[in-house]
Amino acid sequence: MIPTRFCWTKLETLATEVFKQTGVSAAKAKVVAESLVHADLRGIESHGLSRMPIYVKRIEAGLIERVEEPQLVIQEGATALVDGKNQLGAVVGLMALEQAIKLARQTGIGFVGVRHSNHFGTCSYYAERAIAEGLILLALTNAPESMAPSGGIRPFLGTNPIAVGIPAGQEPSFLLDMATSVTARGKIVMAAKKGEAIPADWAIDKDGMPTTKPEQALLGSLLPIGGAKGYGLAMFIDLLCGLLTGAAFGPGVKSLYDNWEHPQNVGHIFFVIDIQRFMPLPVFQQNMDEYIRQVKSGPKKEGTSEILIPGEIESRKRQERLKNGIPYSANVVEELTQLCATYGINFGDAQLTS
Repeated sequence: MIPTRFCWTKLETLATEVFKQTGVSAAKAKVVAESLVHADLRGIESHGLSRMPIYVKRIEAGLIERVEEPQLVIQEGATALVDGKNQLGAVVGLMALEQAIKLARQTGIGFVGVRHSNHFGTCSYYAERAIAEGLILLALTNAPESMAPSGGIRPFLGTNPIAVGIPAGQEPSFLLDMATSVTARGKIVMAAKKGEAIPADWAIDKDGMPTTKPEQALLGSLLPIGGAKGYGLAMFIDLLCGLLTGAAFGPGVKSLYDNWEHPQNVGHIFFVIDIQRFMPLPVFQQNMDEYIRQVKSGPKKEGTSEILIPGEIESRKRQERLKNGIPYSANVVEELTQLCATYGINFGDAQLTS
């Protein structure tokens, strides 16, 4: 079956209206809608509008703050700490990024930690903004327990994503956005919704055995990338995002889906570098272009038509979907249709007619 395609601008407008009707301000609603559609445009459906129902459910349950603004708690030199006040994660993340950019413009670097936040979407949402400003960004966030330490079978760490954005000139910019698990938990959730099997190297069941069944994987544990190396990277991210900021860490980060008693208390880190403190930005971008061209012109193994850099596949997908619309599976369409109808909104209004 060919997936139904939807207009991305109409999706942003529609999602903004849904969040507004939950009591979120128009400005905040627009930020969250943009962050979710951003993920869908890049082909990261696990972090796109499929997340809107759970965001809305937590808002309506009083587990995400509707009104109170994130607060700048401390700012000294090139560092700052933001208290998200349990506001929507994308709202908190954008405020923290803007603070990090401000500090980087002033001092050359900006290092901002965040506590008391929520799931903030894809890290690439922030990386793209930094790239557009001609800046380098390292973005980190911890997440609810879903991944066991190497040798264990009980989840302790989250998928704890990391993103790096570095601007180029004529060539595609470098944008690495990855979980420290083999896959994001959201992809397993999507597989369960679609009734699809998952690769055997994604997760283990509750007894520590590899599984291709997403339902068993969700009861078990994700696997780290590169074995112990991914485990160590995930722990490092948790230490910075959790312990350093005063946010929750390890199993203390509450589940987006399963915990209906406590806020998530997610922690983030935004580290921005002003390239122009090292060399003129155009010179750096020219050097990046030459670097990327050298990478892409290298010898290719049999069956490989092109060498791609991190983020290039998603960038191409974004261009295609800006033009031809965003496809959604029947299950996701049904879920979003039901959610929108609750607020008197017709999700079908965003569907492309041709």
